[in-house]
Amino acid sequence: MPLLSGKANKFKVDPPKIRIEKVTIERPAPPKPKPKPAARPSLSASARSSPVRRLSPKAPSASVASSVASSRAKSSSPYPSSADERRLDLQRKRKATTSASQRRSPASDRIEFDKDSDAEDDGWMDLDSHKRQRKGTSDSKSVDSNRKLRSARAYERKDERLQFIHAVDVASLEHKCVPIMGASKEDVAIELQYPTLQRREKFELVWGKDKIDAVEASIRIVRLVAETYLTDVEAEPFTNQNNGFIRRLEKASNRNIQDLAGFKAALREYNETLLALVEDGVVSKNLENLHDLPPHLAAFILDQIYDRTVAPKVELLSKYENGTDYVYGELLHPFITKILVEQAKMTSDQVFVDLGSGVGNVVLQAALEVGCESWGCEMMENACNLAEAQEKEFHARCLLWGVEPGEVHIERGDFRKNTSIHNALKRADVVLVNNKAFTSQLNDDLIRMFLDLKSGCKIISLKSFVADSKSSHNINDVGSTILEVEECTYPEGYVSWTNAGGQYYISTRK
Repeated sequence: MPLLSGKANKFKVDPPKIRIEKVTIERPAPPKPKPKPAARPSLSASARSSPVRRLSPKAPSASVASSVASSRAKSSSPYPSSADERRLDLQRKRKATTSASQRRSPASDRIEFDKDSDAEDDGWMDLDSHKRQRKGTSDSKSVDSNRKLRSARAYERKDERLQFIHAVDVASLEHKCVPIMGASKEDVAIELQYPTLQRREKFELVWGKDKIDAVEASIRIVRLVAETYLTDVEAEPFTNQNNGFIRRLEKASNRNIQDLAGFKAALREYNETLLALVEDGVVSKNLENLHDLPPHLAAFILDQIYDRTVAPKVELLSKYENGTDYVYGELLHPFITKILVEQAKMTSDQVFVDLGSGVGNVVLQAALEVGCESWGCEMMENACNLAEAQEKEFHARCLLWGVEPGEVHIERGDFRKNTSIHNALKRADVVLVNNKAFTSQLNDDLIRMFLDLKSGCKIISLKSFVADSKSSHNINDVGSTILEVEECTYPEGYVSWTNAGGQYYISTRK
């Protein structure tokens, strides 16, 4: 009986096995979702045939890039003897490599997996601008379609008289820096092409504490040029993950490799390839279709200016009197982008005024990133001197990068007594006052100045001009009468004097 009972139990277990087999038979059934992967090639194919590629007929493939560089390397001059001959040669090579370059281009891959691609127009610039906007700006930013970003002067001819501070002027062997990548003193010199017809900047491959890092700067400039000034197809020789200029520069400068010859060769080919695109009018045309400057590019240009003008003399800013209006502190780039671009939503046809503008950082950022008319006024002599140096370098750097900024006006002296500032305030759309350390008397004087502001003008400050409603008395009846105040919070890393976050206020003139 136990044996018979065991058999009975054994037969009772079999039915579940049969059901399990049925389940496994059902598993292969899901080949039905296969149409989805099949749809991707069709999307990719349509992307290849779309104007994303066809509107970039002058885009060089990697082979074209190397041939351009090698052909120029034969001459001691960085410029071709005949621009027409070079263009014909490039056209012949492009025809021979069109299909190959299209297959290798990363553009189709990015379009294929872009969830927003179905909603995009077919034009390459619309798609490219959209992608760049998402890369560099927040969703709250709207594009100012009226802004003309391209500097016509930068693409008309090379200005031999253009004066700017080369990196080598502040970071070199003469400044007691030491060679890197095993370079001898004779091999440290390099030059870098910007996306315009203007002169190349001179660097030295050296290291020094708090000095410009030529390797890092070179790689960042190449990447910024590829991201902002070129279409995906045109940028392939720059961004190709196997043998693009960026990859070669990073690999050659790796501390375990330190290939000086490879680094300089990649940089030389980058220079020649970019110059060819500039001379063909490709870069100028691309820039003409852009209306906003990515914040990370604006910040990089501003840092270039600061590193060459203010940083070498930054100790001059430490001389201030605590407890007075002569106190210095800076609002950093991300803070300004947030308040001017995202919150105030400034456009290029508006007016910005910075009262107590220091070395001019915010005035220059507003003119560069927004493209608006930008005013500033400072009374500390050392800060004024550095602001003037920054403004001079600012105009030269904008020309190097091919960008047309807004008008810049930086005034010296007490803004309470400056007629030009008073006139600008009457037209101002946004006023910035870093009044964190201002005396109460100066803040009261500012409120009286705000009586001249037009309705709707926004005042951004670090201390409110209206007394707290919870307090027992209102110390500023005028402020509460003419201003509506919104309290906001900034995160850590937004100001120069502390890493902590804090409060700021957006007051709107009634």
